[in-house]
Amino acid sequence: MAKYSTGGGGGGGDGDACELCGKASSRLSKANVAGAKLLVCPDCSPHDDSRRDSGGHGGQGGQSQGSGGSGSGSSSGSDSSVDRKKRAAQKQAEIYDAQKGDSSHWEKEGTNYERDRLPYLVSDYDERVEAARQDAGLTIEELAAELDIDDEAYLAVEQGRAARAGVGGSLIRDIESELDVTLVDE
Repeated sequence: MAKYSTGGGGGGGDGDACELCGKASSRLSKANVAGAKLLVCPDCSPHDDSRRDSGGHGGQGGQSQGSGGSGSGSSSGSDSSVDRKKRAAQKQAEIYDAQKGDSSHWEKEGTNYERDRLPYLVSDYDERVEAARQDAGLTIEELAAELDIDDEAYLAVEQGRAARAGVGGSLIRDIESELDVTLVDE
């Protein structure tokens, strides 16, 4: 059962905290809030969607208290939209719960930003690099060869996409040294 929770409780009436407001309570009950199944305290139980949909407490404008009791026969167009939203919220909660405590997806190769961290760059670094390269009379290919890097890595810097392309700080420092230009905002 998916929970939209950052707490470690697995439920079962073990007397921990409400997953909606965080208040400690020994009287937690299951509730469906925005598509997520939570353990809530008595104060938060009115937020339970299933209580509102069934004509219980908190109906808005008397709409949910019409004939039929369960509300299953009301406007099917909006129900399918609500159902999709609830399913999406439940799916997101399941993904969150599956990843909670598991940092292996962040530890794969290429995500260690401490290894060659990109420093803060001046706002117009892309324009500065392009102008300095042109002043030096070099093509992109020539400069990339001198720096012993791939053309695409250098081009990412010149196009202002250094952070998105995963360019490291060492490349920025090499470019600064080679072109005698300041790119790092210090």
